[in-house]
Amino acid sequence: MIIRPAIARALLRVTRWKVVGEVPAVGVAVGAPHTSYWDWVTMLMIMWRGGRKPRVLIKKELFHGPLGWLLTVTGGVPVDREQPSALIRVLMKQAKSGEDFLLVIAAEGTRSKGEYWKPGFYRIARAARMPIALGFVDGPTRTMGFGPSLVPTGDVRADMDVIRAFYADKHGVHPDRRTEPRLPEEDKPQRPADPTHPPR
Repeated sequence: MIIRPAIARALLRVTRWKVVGEVPAVGVAVGAPHTSYWDWVTMLMIMWRGGRKPRVLIKKELFHGPLGWLLTVTGGVPVDREQPSALIRVLMKQAKSGEDFLLVIAAEGTRSKGEYWKPGFYRIARAARMPIALGFVDGPTRTMGFGPSLVPTGDVRADMDVIRAFYADKHGVHPDRRTEPRLPEEDKPQRPADPTHPPR
């Protein structure tokens, strides 16, 4: 819809937020740091400004009542955290269809400070052979947008080192709630990735 980019530009101008980078057409987009309810709104504005309608994974409990309708029409996809496998299979099928597909995931999984990021974004991107697009919100500079995209190699620590370097100066709306980009897999012994045997 032509009206969405116009709405997004107007809201961003009024709120004095600066947008940098280009919205990718395809990929698994990480939205971080996730420290506020407003992160969903800001990421939606970035997407609308770039003419994209993303799919955003949101816990199913938020889809009750009028809010559920709003989340659905703006690209929200309900997630049952106790049974995520069926949804992941559907998303991977869509990702491999060849059409524009941009899945947005708040990798921290919570607005509170935690120990690890959730690994779902990495696993989906790796299995679907899609790039990870690094989206961000930085409150102190009132800047948001997208940085580079990363094609996951299977070397989790090396890939996360790249992601950590990008987010090192990104603080979110509430910097004290920021979770350092780190996956649980990084604290486990790893075998070198075998390029002759890509993930199934």
